[in-house]
Amino acid sequence: MSPVLAAPWASNTYNPKPDDEDIVLPMPCEGSMVFRRVEIPVAGPLDDLPITLGQDGGDWGVIEHSYPTFIAGSFADDKKGKGRYYLMAKYELTALQYKALTEGSCPTPSRILSVPATGMSWFEAVAAADKFNQWLRTNAIDKLPKEDGAPGFLRLPTEVEWEFAARGGLKVNSAEFRDVHYPMDDIKNYEWFSGDQSSNGKVQLIGLLKPNPLGLYDMLGNVSEMMFTPFYLNKLNRLHGQAGGYVVRGGNFQSNQSDIRSATRKEVNYYNDATPYISKSTGLRLVLVAPTITSQDRVKQLEKNWETLGAENPNTEKKKDDDKDTAKALGSLASGVDDAALKQKLKDLENQLRASNQKQQEDRAQSIRASLNLGSFLCTKLQDDGRFLDFLNHNYELLCKDKDASDANCTTRKAKLGEQSDRLQQLTGYYASSLVDSATLYGQEGLKPEVSVFEQMLTLNKRLSGLKPFLAAHWQNQQKYLENGKIDTAGWLQNCKQTAGSN
Repeated sequence: MSPVLAAPWASNTYNPKPDDEDIVLPMPCEGSMVFRRVEIPVAGPLDDLPITLGQDGGDWGVIEHSYPTFIAGSFADDKKGKGRYYLMAKYELTALQYKALTEGSCPTPSRILSVPATGMSWFEAVAAADKFNQWLRTNAIDKLPKEDGAPGFLRLPTEVEWEFAARGGLKVNSAEFRDVHYPMDDIKNYEWFSGDQSSNGKVQLIGLLKPNPLGLYDMLGNVSEMMFTPFYLNKLNRLHGQAGGYVVRGGNFQSNQSDIRSATRKEVNYYNDATPYISKSTGLRLVLVAPTITSQDRVKQLEKNWETLGAENPNTEKKKDDDKDTAKALGSLASGVDDAALKQKLKDLENQLRASNQKQQEDRAQSIRASLNLGSFLCTKLQDDGRFLDFLNHNYELLCKDKDASDANCTTRKAKLGEQSDRLQQLTGYYASSLVDSATLYGQEGLKPEVSVFEQMLTLNKRLSGLKPFLAAHWQNQQKYLENGKIDTAGWLQNCKQTAGSN
């Protein structure tokens, strides 16, 4: 794979739709591959984000039914904030890139080779990723992102990594994330499927259609994409225990339009009789991730975080002797028991209690973010309705101050003024109740950490980023109440009205 006499690739052969947020890695034969960041707003080594994948309804419940799971990024985001991210290839692996990785001589770059590579087995796909990894470590290790000093590596994506990105990640809101497709005006503008209105039965060049919200092309359609993890059936709210063949996701140019959806998944046998299975409609897309355990220091950090998992009241200082962590108490009790069977039972109880506590804390964090979302949105409505009332008041004073009370126009204006005042009063009362309830339920210790997480989520979603200044205003209102316990609806309304920004 020496790039001797190889001509540099023209950008349109590997990146026909360039973008400022693209991350480009070199390849053999003077080639390149482009990646996009998939960001998750959690920072700690054991922090992860709860999500729901799959799809409810339909005839494929045993394969596609929704289930809860979690995701976290590989690399710490030191420049953009406190979150983490992993990298996913912007396009499906092309025939040109596959030839550069697997053939002894360099291919001649051409746009015609910018179709997804197909006709390889799962084992050949894994081998291609391995060859890319070895080449990068030999020739361009400085180009790989690092986590805790350890360089990342390329592999096939897990189903969770793939589906989270296919649905749009945090670039879409929670309702859009759970929809059949990510937001699009017309599927024909985004994905290739069967029929003369789309692919016409042929695999298509990369980058011809529009990308998904993360800037990824052909996540659905064109060619099906191989997953790293094996296939599991769905057992209502979890995956079944039997691991099968490998998974392909996303549908392809031969799929019906109804089968082009984020939840589509298919099991493929690794072998077809005596040889590995291959398909002309299946290819791959690589992800770039990092090891989980990168150093002895990271092991110590993980162990320290593990000790706090499932602890009761993790954000509250314990000031009383009788205010003890029950899980830790069980652990201490177990360590002092000589009976091996009883010791194990106590340790099992400790682990079960910690797991239950951890689930409650994760559910609580989601509820807090939902309350912050509501408070921020209500703040925008307070601004709109409050400014409109000011406008009506101004006009009434300007046009009706010196008019006779029997003036019909002024009577109408006064009635509208009263209606708007009542509407604003009701909205202000609802906002105040929501704010007070949040303070009562969660307190400063529960709310404050989630403000940072929710702010990052708004930053990642451009369509919701306009809420950020209103989140700041709402959090100011919330903090004032937490500090003094005073119901200040007029002050809270004024703060929202004065917020700079557009909703």
